[in-house]
Amino acid sequence: MYLVSNAFLDAVKANTRKYYWTGRITTTAGTVYEFYQDDMIKGSGYITSQCCGSTEIELGTVYAAEMEISLFSEINRYTLEDAKVELFYHLQIAGGSYERIPMGIFEVSEANRKAKCLEIKAYDYMVRFEKAFTSLESIGNAYDFMVLCSTACEVTLAQDRATIEAMPNGTENLSIYSDNDIETYRDVLFYVGQVLGGFFVINRAGELELRKYGNTPVLTVERKHRFTSSFSDFITRYTAVSSTNLRTQIAEYYALDPDDGLTMNLGVNPLLQFGLEETRRQLCTNILNDLAVVNYVPFDSDTIGNPALDVGDILSFTGGQADATKIACITSNTIKIGGRQSIKCVGKNPRLSRAKSKNDKNLSGLLNQIEQGRIGIHTFTNASAYSVADKDVRIISIEYASSDETHVQFHAQVMVDVVADAVSRSASAKGTIVVPIPSSDSDSGTETGSETGGTTDVPVDVEIPVTWTEDGQAVCHVTYELNDEEITTLYPVETWHSGKHILTLYYPVERVIPYITNTFRVYLRMEGGTGTVDVGDAIASISGQSMAAAAAWDGKITVEETVGMFSLGGSLSARAFAVDIQTETMELVKRYYSETISRIPVGAFAEPIEV
Repeated sequence: MYLVSNAFLDAVKANTRKYYWTGRITTTAGTVYEFYQDDMIKGSGYITSQCCGSTEIELGTVYAAEMEISLFSEINRYTLEDAKVELFYHLQIAGGSYERIPMGIFEVSEANRKAKCLEIKAYDYMVRFEKAFTSLESIGNAYDFMVLCSTACEVTLAQDRATIEAMPNGTENLSIYSDNDIETYRDVLFYVGQVLGGFFVINRAGELELRKYGNTPVLTVERKHRFTSSFSDFITRYTAVSSTNLRTQIAEYYALDPDDGLTMNLGVNPLLQFGLEETRRQLCTNILNDLAVVNYVPFDSDTIGNPALDVGDILSFTGGQADATKIACITSNTIKIGGRQSIKCVGKNPRLSRAKSKNDKNLSGLLNQIEQGRIGIHTFTNASAYSVADKDVRIISIEYASSDETHVQFHAQVMVDVVADAVSRSASAKGTIVVPIPSSDSDSGTETGSETGGTTDVPVDVEIPVTWTEDGQAVCHVTYELNDEEITTLYPVETWHSGKHILTLYYPVERVIPYITNTFRVYLRMEGGTGTVDVGDAIASISGQSMAAAAAWDGKITVEETVGMFSLGGSLSARAFAVDIQTETMELVKRYYSETISRIPVGAFAEPIEV
């Protein structure tokens, strides 16, 4: 949490507040443009940052913060390439003065000119680390690698050497071997962050800062300060880590006692490959001890906003459905300029994810079974029916891994039963008709019409409106998602009338990172109608060289039950016995179990009896 005064904290929690935003743009040529609240289009600006993905707590992350704003400005957009944008929040505190806090420093990536405004999108300095890593082999402690990255990418460090070396693993010598998957300095920071048991962010001063998960709340969010809130009924906690030893192809597993929580899979960290077994054990144990403080209740809430909050801050909640005895961590933070603040804490359920977490540590075991260059294939068939309407519906999800950096291909065929919305059509039927008109005798002045049979054909132009209803066309939109990131380069679209149609999909996945579990998902959305994908109507596969593959489960479960001998009383009544079978699956469909006992003979009686 950014350091603010007590007066600021009191004012931000008040029933009413008075505030405004300002900003400053500095071009690469040194020109400075100040802008104020009146220059900002209402509702157009936001700042979003995160330290985790969309599903679970992560270590070593290096996410960049994003800012977007629209200004009433005549600034030449061509001068804004790589320009620096600073934002400030001003809050009136007791006594009438305003306290200003910085909201971050960003570099412009896009500047679009519209008729009356200038749209700016910018990111913080984390994107500077997307620079090719040139050192093939390096050795040093964590701070040495941080200095290496910050110097090469021109970003100042927020912490000094003493602070980093005081952390567990801070003084350990680390080395990078020549054969590794490191491509950028951002990759180096990711692995360093894992070793230190934290994550990297760019702070409000534009400096690279390592943060760790904690357990001490910095703020309590009361019910009256929340517009909406949703809290999970479980607590996310970790009791084990696994790290793959590339030399032995074995996942080394380190756990607390009892080991009844989630497992953090560190994958193949190049900084954890060298050294004695005891050294690796100590490094991973220190990481586990840092991770063990994670004891958070996942939540999602829209609040009145406190711009002093940062990702990684620990909160407690009171009132409503919140449990005041539990804590949560801000893993995602979105501040709308002049609007609400949305904060979130992600996390998995230890009960439901236990099987998956324990399976993660066996990932290298699968990889060890792969023959070099062998073509592997992962298949998918939907086990549940899906109804597709105007919201994205996930119909395909495939997990895969590879032992080498490779390319894989995604193929799918989906049968969609489409019901297109009926549309009304209208048109005009135009033409000429002939109307017979009785003739009249102009000389005698007597009519000779129907009495004499004389008529005159008169052409008449007519136009008749026609309205009818016909089958419309439904538009099916496809969205691809790779590792929780939407693929924005391709959005397949199909247009159909009512009926059953085959949707054929293809996508090549370039440069699959080895020794990491990847997830590829497909979402469908319909406009102008609805669709249905029945059970088994979505089949898909991902294939490529050096892919991991395990034997598929055939769906058969064998249950054996043994009942001991029991005696029958004088009335032939037996003592009842009960059967309790519990199952746990990772499926989203309901499964049922039933048992029937038929008529059986008892003892030497000739007539069977009911039991």
